[in-house]
Amino acid sequence: MARKNDAFYFDSFDRSAEYACQAVQLLADVMRHYDPDTLQERMGQMHAIEQAADEVRHALVDELVTAFITPIDREDIALLSDYLDSVVDEIEGVLHRLYYDNVREIRPDALVTLDKVVEEVGQMKDLVAEMRRFKRSKTLRERVFMINRIEQEADTMFVDALRTLHTAETDPLRVFAWHEVYTQLEECADACEKVADVIDNVVMKNS
Repeated sequence: MARKNDAFYFDSFDRSAEYACQAVQLLADVMRHYDPDTLQERMGQMHAIEQAADEVRHALVDELVTAFITPIDREDIALLSDYLDSVVDEIEGVLHRLYYDNVREIRPDALVTLDKVVEEVGQMKDLVAEMRRFKRSKTLRERVFMINRIEQEADTMFVDALRTLHTAETDPLRVFAWHEVYTQLEECADACEKVADVIDNVVMKNS
């Protein structure tokens, strides 16, 4: 079987990162212009993005099964593809939580955390785009450090939001619902950092 050009793998990573950006922009639109009565429709739109991202991952994994030579270790390719797909899954999970727990209005600090997630996904997309030049890139590790910093800021916001939730909110159902939403937003930030960590390891192994 003919070997796929190395660009196939990096193009696949770029497409996965682009779907993550589409997903987080959709989530941001939902949360900033919140209408709980349209959540089912919006979940359908999000699922279409998630399915498209899955197709990219499946095509890449199918190629790995038969590939003899790959531009980086096949284990790293599989792991990075899986983590990129997980970013979309975690973003979709926020929308699910809003729907499952019947959230009727968005808390202001959730929008602040959302902005941090949007920023991190955008930085992740730029990092992934830089990866095809990882052997000669002068900025790739700086981008990794930027994502690590944003994730730490999201961690702080998560702790502060939960503290406020559990000390100021008196409705136990709202406490439960928002605990789940905040946790899912934090999972989005963590998923982006995992992508950055894999790319950082690739750079270190190939330096």
